[in-house]
Amino acid sequence: MLRSLWSFLKRHKKKCLVLGTFLGGVYLLGKYGQKKIREIQEREAAEYIAQARRQYHFESNQRTCNMTVLSMLPTLRDALMHQLNSESLTSLLKNRPANKLEIWEDLKIISFTRSIVAVYSTCMLVVLLRVQLNIIGGYIYLDNAALGKNGTTPLAPPEVQQQYLSSIQHLLGDGLTELITIVKQAVHKVFGSISLKQTLSLLELEQKLKDIREVVEHKDSDQIASYSPLCHYLMPDEENPLASQACGLTERDIATIKLLNETRDMLESPDFSTVLSTCLNRGFSRLLDNMAEFFRPTEKDLSQNSSVNSLSSVSLPLAKIIPIINGQIHSVCSETPSHFVQDLLMMEQVKDFAANVYEAFSTPQQLEK
Repeated sequence: MLRSLWSFLKRHKKKCLVLGTFLGGVYLLGKYGQKKIREIQEREAAEYIAQARRQYHFESNQRTCNMTVLSMLPTLRDALMHQLNSESLTSLLKNRPANKLEIWEDLKIISFTRSIVAVYSTCMLVVLLRVQLNIIGGYIYLDNAALGKNGTTPLAPPEVQQQYLSSIQHLLGDGLTELITIVKQAVHKVFGSISLKQTLSLLELEQKLKDIREVVEHKDSDQIASYSPLCHYLMPDEENPLASQACGLTERDIATIKLLNETRDMLESPDFSTVLSTCLNRGFSRLLDNMAEFFRPTEKDLSQNSSVNSLSSVSLPLAKIIPIINGQIHSVCSETPSHFVQDLLMMEQVKDFAANVYEAFSTPQQLEK
């Protein structure tokens, strides 16, 4: 049996060698394939875990954004009420002064200015914090991912984060003061000549607000089309020293300067301009919705004219509209999630923009920059 097998192998030596080589190759190829499949599966699993971690970090970051906005609204409201103190004027009116008409005219301008600036600044706060916290959030994610690797320098250490985020004070300080000045001029231009006795419907009031927005958001002829004129109130002009944008910033703070420059690039992008404009449209629409309940037809109006079924049919004297618009700041800048703030925070355009910012600054390529 063995002799016949041996003679068979001798007769077919070459064929057996070829067959053995082939089978050995198939075996090695199978082993190599299994190894590669394992490597691909491990890489895909690692990518999936990394993506899940990044998604979790992003969602956590958005909750932080929302809480930060709500926590800063009382500061914004107090700053507005301090600079546009309508309460002192209403107190004077209670004493029936001789210059009553003059005080009413001042109250008219201040009341409209205050609520309009409240809408502008709240929308700006929402979008600016989305940019800042998602830029810094992206860097923090990369720092956490690189933790434990030798020779890695943190992209955003705590002191840099503090310096960078303190630049929001421009919007709450000098930026807000400049915005108030511009809006007050626009309000005076639109409402200055309107008598306190003149009646306005909600639709007419909406048109007046559009006229004011046109003045405030007007772009100079030499301005880049995609650049929002409102960016000036969010960060100081580029010509100003960067040290004015964050507390205690020195020339050696390269990381903070880099973050500020990246933020400026974001604010000057067409996407930011579009998202801010969308927020403002929603904000002013919500402001009018809040006021709409005061323009509803009464039972008397309905009994006298059955065709009265539109808010455009109801008009109020400007003197009655003033206290209504004056009180809107408490709804707009409310630290408890009001419909106004909730609308802005939950807007899909804001969420998508935040996701794009975070994606741009949380990719490993950032480490190479």
